[in-house]
Amino acid sequence: MGYAFTPEDVEFLQSAAGAAALAEVDELALTTSTRLADIGRARSRFGSRVAMLVETVLLRRKASVKLPGSEHWLFTDDALQQATPRAVAAHRATRLAERNVHDVTCSIGAELAAVIGTANTVVGSDIDPVRLLMARHNVPAAAIVRADALVPCTRDTVVLADPARRSGGRRTHDPAALEPPLPDLIDAYRGRDLAVKCAPGLDFDRLDWEGEVEVVSLDGGVREACLWSAGLSGAGVTRRASVLDSGGAVWTVTDAEDDDIPERAPGEWIVDPDGAVVRAGLVRHYAARHGLWQLDPRIAYLTGDSVPAGVRGFRILEQVKYSEKSLRQELARHDCGAAEILVRGVDVDPAVLRPKLKLRGSRSLSVVITRIGRSGVAFICAPPREYLSTTGC
Repeated sequence: MGYAFTPEDVEFLQSAAGAAALAEVDELALTTSTRLADIGRARSRFGSRVAMLVETVLLRRKASVKLPGSEHWLFTDDALQQATPRAVAAHRATRLAERNVHDVTCSIGAELAAVIGTANTVVGSDIDPVRLLMARHNVPAAAIVRADALVPCTRDTVVLADPARRSGGRRTHDPAALEPPLPDLIDAYRGRDLAVKCAPGLDFDRLDWEGEVEVVSLDGGVREACLWSAGLSGAGVTRRASVLDSGGAVWTVTDAEDDDIPERAPGEWIVDPDGAVVRAGLVRHYAARHGLWQLDPRIAYLTGDSVPAGVRGFRILEQVKYSEKSLRQELARHDCGAAEILVRGVDVDPAVLRPKLKLRGSRSLSVVITRIGRSGVAFICAPPREYLSTTGC
């Protein structure tokens, strides 16, 4: 659960004495092997304040990748876990450029720090007094007030919200179990421009939502979904996948695009679309953009005779009807000694299957196990590579 900060703790950490104490504790390694001894040394210097000092130093170190530039920020453990990665927050901020924005669940200010560079006016509010004090420290240029997210306190602003996704200490995908409950939040701001950050696994079908659902991935991992009200959505768009990388590249695909793809036998390559494309239900739209088609209409693997730029492609060497025996024989024939195993649409556990294949060869290969129609199939493929074609994503 992490250390429970108090307002008095935050006041001390912001003082000159607190900054000096943090700098001294930050000189300690605080690794698994040294932590007990390091904490003992720190306790001899700072007494009862050692817990908050060590916690702050460790959280700052943890935040350095997720929130670059936050070296002097204050955090709670829960707030840092839920904070939006800087690249994702910056992507959202571009859609809020030149608007007046009110973050009604501002927490320690991670979203505020991003939108303050693009929006006209930025207001942050939260019900937690400790997080509000931290937000004022972290983003001093924003106007910070204490308010209940379900009680509107600004007008003519885009409302930005990030409901807490834990219930009883466990993650939840039930919209009504968020804090504040997502249906209540939507009702409170009905008719207003509203953007709500959500977990990508949220059950969107349980929502009365007429705007856009954007699923965002960063560096190959799906990070979040964002609900955009109709006034903030693209024309005719109800689903969007946005694929980001830490280098600043961004591409998107939406359900306003064509999704007409052919039904054909497997091509030369298998393509596993980015998780944001799959989660947003835009596999066919992505395929149509790149001249690909599906191995099976109900399976997200794509196939074609080329691979889009920046995407891993698996060049097919052999296709066999799936069984452990036939796959083991074919991999032996291909001199396979190590295999990456990808599975979709069939009940196969790669960790259980791998030792049964008895791989003893000299080549590293990839195996894609899926189904086409009612039949399980296995594709033996060359090791994946990022195909650097001239076609953009």
